[in-house]
Amino acid sequence: MTISGIQSTNNYYKILSTGKRVNSAADDAAGLAISEKLNSQSNGYNKGTQNALDAKSLLSTAEGGLSTISGNLQRMRELALQASNSIYTASDKKYIQDEIDELKKGISDSINNSSFNTKNLLDGSAGNLHFAVSPDGSGYDKSLGNAVLESLGIADFDVTKDFNLNDIDDALDTVASLRSDIGATENRIDYTISSNNISSMNLQSANSGIVDADMAGTVSDMKKSEVLDHYKLFMQKKAQEDKSSLTMKLLTAI
Repeated sequence: MTISGIQSTNNYYKILSTGKRVNSAADDAAGLAISEKLNSQSNGYNKGTQNALDAKSLLSTAEGGLSTISGNLQRMRELALQASNSIYTASDKKYIQDEIDELKKGISDSINNSSFNTKNLLDGSAGNLHFAVSPDGSGYDKSLGNAVLESLGIADFDVTKDFNLNDIDDALDTVASLRSDIGATENRIDYTISSNNISSMNLQSANSGIVDADMAGTVSDMKKSEVLDHYKLFMQKKAQEDKSSLTMKLLTAI
């Protein structure tokens, strides 16, 4: 086999082993440049999706904490409503307040335990969070609000003193609003994940059309090249044999 034939066969083997038509810039300089851009965009969408999934996990953690707080507030409202009934004595109201105080501690515990990657989510310290869900690092910003007792307006709620049931209702409304906002953002993230996945798939498909090899066609071309190389060798050998035969005939004639 000729050197060029060996190089050609090696190139076919390289294509078949990698499954790619473009394995280096020498194979297709323009195609490689386009492929790299498509890969970069596709990787960006994939990373955006991963960031979106992390953001959704963070929001789920925050919503879980708020759900617990909402449950505590509902129980506090029941107890406050009970204490509003005149049949209860001051001692009875003290017992009711003892449970309310425990529920307040439960709210504080939920806030302290609602953290993600060491970030506290419900005490207002997280500030404005940026979710980089797009391939260029853009996305949207989100504030999770503040659900501490003081922010909810129930830090000093005490049924043994003058109290207003509306304070609990306002706290419930605040928590419900925070949960609703988080839920809307989670839905938005779901749409973003779906959009990113579709865009990444389309980019990968476009890139595949540029760099991926036609395996059946490559095998066919390789076999054709091998046949041609063998034919060339055969013809060269035949030419040499014919030349030698002619030389012998001339020498014999002399």
